[in-house]
Amino acid sequence: MKSWYNKFYEKENGGKTNDQKRRLHHLLEWGGGCKSASRAEHSSLITPKVKSAFTLAEVLITLAIIGIVAALTIPTLVQNYQTKAWNTASQVFQRKLGEALRVMNVQGTLAGYTTTEAFVDELSKHIKITRICDNDDITTCFSDTVTWGDEEVDMSKVKKAKNFGQEDWDTNTVAVQFANGVNGVIAYNPDCRQNQFSNDVITVGETGIGTTCLAILYDVDGFKNPNTEGKDLKNLNVTSLGGSNCAIELSDGTCFTAPFYPTAKSLSDCEAQKGELGISECYYDDDYWAGAVKACKDMGSTLPSQEQLDQLARDLYPGTEISSTVENSNGTRDNDLAFEMGFLSSASTGEFYVWSSEECSEYNAYSRIFYSTRTIRYGSSRHNSHFQAACLAE
Repeated sequence: MKSWYNKFYEKENGGKTNDQKRRLHHLLEWGGGCKSASRAEHSSLITPKVKSAFTLAEVLITLAIIGIVAALTIPTLVQNYQTKAWNTASQVFQRKLGEALRVMNVQGTLAGYTTTEAFVDELSKHIKITRICDNDDITTCFSDTVTWGDEEVDMSKVKKAKNFGQEDWDTNTVAVQFANGVNGVIAYNPDCRQNQFSNDVITVGETGIGTTCLAILYDVDGFKNPNTEGKDLKNLNVTSLGGSNCAIELSDGTCFTAPFYPTAKSLSDCEAQKGELGISECYYDDDYWAGAVKACKDMGSTLPSQEQLDQLARDLYPGTEISSTVENSNGTRDNDLAFEMGFLSSASTGEFYVWSSEECSEYNAYSRIFYSTRTIRYGSSRHNSHFQAACLAE
């Protein structure tokens, strides 16, 4: 009689490979004759072990976590990289510009200019400049707008050194493109001093270039964004950045600010401030002309003269003879232009009145009245609240 072992072996023998046979034989022998394993136990020992794996849900959750971490960290890494690149480019440019200024100092060509244009012409001999644009064409060489602090500045209006905060220089700005890809806007100081025997007038250190000869706003990325102060936008001696307040430019180049209705000065205020305002006499307790004078003074400007208002009239009444000797001129007013300038609230036919800087008496000041079919020079009461003012602008 065959033993249970032999019967089982023969039964299982038909469908098993040699490896499986040997394995089964080994397992049954391992069980010994003392304690036989059940068929189920033997079967579980023979069955190959199944490997575990991630479920689709687990994979998706992992990818989501990776995405969140990347979204939080990658922008910071990119920003840090950009900041380092901007700072490095700025340091390289500062060294090149500083060396050019030092050479000019040694050669005695750093000082003695009355215009920024003349200075830039000399500078271009010592540092490669590929393009120069005057202050009427700034945005050909520089970005249209930049961010300075919280303000967006229109660079087409940055035409003077005073727009860099340099009130005493009285020079124009000039835009340049350097060969290394840096774009800049430069203003020159006519009071620049040099010492041909010392480079102390030009310093280049960790904090940048040191010199009183120029102010420069430069963008290390050229026309690329973000065009923002403290990022790709760097400067030397630019204490503030403001565009021109020229809202109305006349055909002869005269500029006015946007028109406004002034706030009246009281008699006591007029008396107290008439010296600093250049007012001879005060009378009314609601002096709107004095209020207009004060508003322009606060802007660092003045009201236009009668002659400057004459030019405004020439532009608004094309083909009409207007001069200082003609008080009443007949002509057709360009209502669309008056509306664009801000004197009319719509392109209507209503008249408007504009103060001049010239005082008639404690009661009156000169103005010009702009009717739809004529314009008049007129001495008007200083307590008229419906008169507009427009200060001279640059």
